[in-house]
Amino acid sequence: MHRDCGVRTQFNKLRYMLMKLRTALAVVSLFLSLAISADHKSNECAGCWIAPVGASTVEQSLGVNIHFTDPRPGEVQMIADAGFHWVRMDFKWEVTERVRGKYDFSDYDHLLKELDAFKIRALLILDYGNPLYTEGKSVRTPVAREAFVKWAVAAAKHFAGRGVVWEVFNEPNIAMFWPPQPNVDEYKTLAGEIGHAFHASVPNEQLIGPATSSIDFRFLESCFKSKLLEDWSSVSVHPYRQTSPETAASEYARLREMIRTYSAGASQSQPSVISSEWGYSSAWSRMNEETQAVMLSRTFLTNVANGIPISIWYDWRDDGNDPKDPEDHFGLVHNLYRSGQTPAYEPKPAYFAAKTFVNVLGGYRFQERLNIGSSDDYVLVFIRNGERRFVAWTTSTLTRRVVVQNMSGQYSVVAATGESLGAITPTNGALNVELTSTPKYLTWHQ
Repeated sequence: MHRDCGVRTQFNKLRYMLMKLRTALAVVSLFLSLAISADHKSNECAGCWIAPVGASTVEQSLGVNIHFTDPRPGEVQMIADAGFHWVRMDFKWEVTERVRGKYDFSDYDHLLKELDAFKIRALLILDYGNPLYTEGKSVRTPVAREAFVKWAVAAAKHFAGRGVVWEVFNEPNIAMFWPPQPNVDEYKTLAGEIGHAFHASVPNEQLIGPATSSIDFRFLESCFKSKLLEDWSSVSVHPYRQTSPETAASEYARLREMIRTYSAGASQSQPSVISSEWGYSSAWSRMNEETQAVMLSRTFLTNVANGIPISIWYDWRDDGNDPKDPEDHFGLVHNLYRSGQTPAYEPKPAYFAAKTFVNVLGGYRFQERLNIGSSDDYVLVFIRNGERRFVAWTTSTLTRRVVVQNMSGQYSVVAATGESLGAITPTNGALNVELTSTPKYLTWHQ
């Protein structure tokens, strides 16, 4: 009993010493962070947040995922009004080849006609299995591969010259879409045969892949080792996460370096990285419709500022109404179609966030990320004909204040979903900006 008391006393002393040590370390950490802020240094990763050479204006990169070929009246109008220039859609094998060797692309003829009316381009996914040849969604046997390749080439010929981007499958690195288990060798064989056939028959059509679930470096590198980069104009990935979108920047940089390594000596230009599917569900834990809108803004900002030429948001409309099912709530608009009403679907805040992004930054190109001292704080600069616009936010949960130097004139402040937040004016060339986790846009006027 007394021995236990002695042990407890020693333990309390040790705990006290550890508390003092933690306090000391916290003070040192605070000092260092202030020193970093004063020196305007950052530990940001190499290759992140750098303006790409020859990038298009930001609105040209934005797209949305859909699940239909027959849009409801007013639906494509809403997609266009939000500023989207791309639509991504499954181009399903089993739907377009119901009799062996006979193809019916009429549903997609209708879809592309609707998209063409609003100058929206299509990114079509060559997927999945077909019960005429396969037992499930994966394409694994020589007979199935041969039929799949013939069908894919027939589709590309049918829509040749329409600006379609063809994606080789969807998320083949997970069992849901490549049952019974993902097999990179099976996928590479299929993708390689498609690539060779496209080069021979439709060399001017764009082919991308492999549309991995997450940025699956092991799967991707295996594809690169098999020289699939020679067939793809871009590498497509799905950078899903429930953490901050900005965490994808370092993964993009790593992926680009990997592509650079395996493209060395190639005659064609190095493939870009495309985010062909990425979204946040408003029904995820700690998420709601307002925070989904914040994540959309930050996702698009992260992609545009890291050289991603196409960013497809998942999803266009909610799949259902079950409040407990996250899969029902990735959309930018609610599920119910409102016949005879304008707009045809009730927008969620994320829809207005997309629209604001384009309204403010349309026609602009990303120029740089200002180094304002902390890697948590973001001030991005966009430029058009010498005029600069700024977007500012922080990944911190705390409100921050930063100072942007060498500023003049007055700046209107616009919220992520379009509301006016007044105006701010620099003092002696220094603009004080309050940062929260929600991006705000700063537009200059005299």
